[in-house]
Amino acid sequence: MEFTGGGLLAIRITGSDVGKRVSVRYLTHGPATAATFADAVGVLVSWDAGVLVITRRTGESVRIPESSLVAGKVVPPGATRRRGPATSFAELAWVTARAWQPVESEPLGEWTLRAAAGFTRRANSVLPLGDPGMELDAALARVRDWYAARDLPAFVQAATGAESTQELLCAELEKRGWVREVSAQVWTGGLAPVADLDADVSEVRLDRDVDEAWLQRYQRFGVPGPHVLQVLRGGPSVWFASVPGTGPIPAAIGRCVVDGRWAGFMAVEVAPEYRRQGLATAVMTALARRALDEGASAAWLQVESENDGGQAMYAGMGFQVHHHYHHYRAGEGGQG
Repeated sequence: MEFTGGGLLAIRITGSDVGKRVSVRYLTHGPATAATFADAVGVLVSWDAGVLVITRRTGESVRIPESSLVAGKVVPPGATRRRGPATSFAELAWVTARAWQPVESEPLGEWTLRAAAGFTRRANSVLPLGDPGMELDAALARVRDWYAARDLPAFVQAATGAESTQELLCAELEKRGWVREVSAQVWTGGLAPVADLDADVSEVRLDRDVDEAWLQRYQRFGVPGPHVLQVLRGGPSVWFASVPGTGPIPAAIGRCVVDGRWAGFMAVEVAPEYRRQGLATAVMTALARRALDEGASAAWLQVESENDGGQAMYAGMGFQVHHHYHHYRAGEGGQG
């Protein structure tokens, strides 16, 4: 069904535009308020039963009755602003995956099933890049069975603000009762600006392997079993940074994985009593300089959407949001 509007506004989208990035204006009002205009830009993931669903870059889904539409158009791909070093979503997704490798993995078509005894969702979720080789419901049933055999909850990691196929997958997962539990952002930037920061790196120690003191500062697990160490040590070229404190546990730590032109920063943590002393910047700078020595030129990192302090620090270093990713957990008794 196609709509046309009079005057300067026109609705130039139809149900055939599902999967494309669109910009729409619509009327919205509450029970006791006058109608006002609202805007939504994102991927049109469905248009069923008179309701449009648009997924924004952040992963938020907006439901809009078609009767409320005032204007709408498809946003050309060229209108998307380039953020950070030029890269495709697929390239960056594989680089980030290689930097945080699971203990075991198995292909499902072009998807990758990953497990690491429950240590972090990233290492215990499906990386759905491409076609699983079967209908979606069958693929999700296979995912449930694979994780159940390992006594793990089934998670799928999917992105928004990256490419339409990923956003469509997010919408299909939500339709089937999969619940989004955690969202994070992937930021990219040039590596040289980080290496050039005016930071005191004299106390930063760089090592090829992780030690017990580093692990005590990295409090993301209970007892650090072999699976934790395998994930932390995995990657093309891994470096661990630490800054000594007054006791045996470091005041600050960080991890960097160099993979071709990319350097990925992870596990940058500072003890509460040492914060606001520039230690996180010192760790990042020291790791960036080592990555430059290995030939890297671009940088990426991941930060949770609620971490306002981290986002402010990374923005000050020249990083920008590239895309958002979300972990969807299989709902109880849901489809797929």
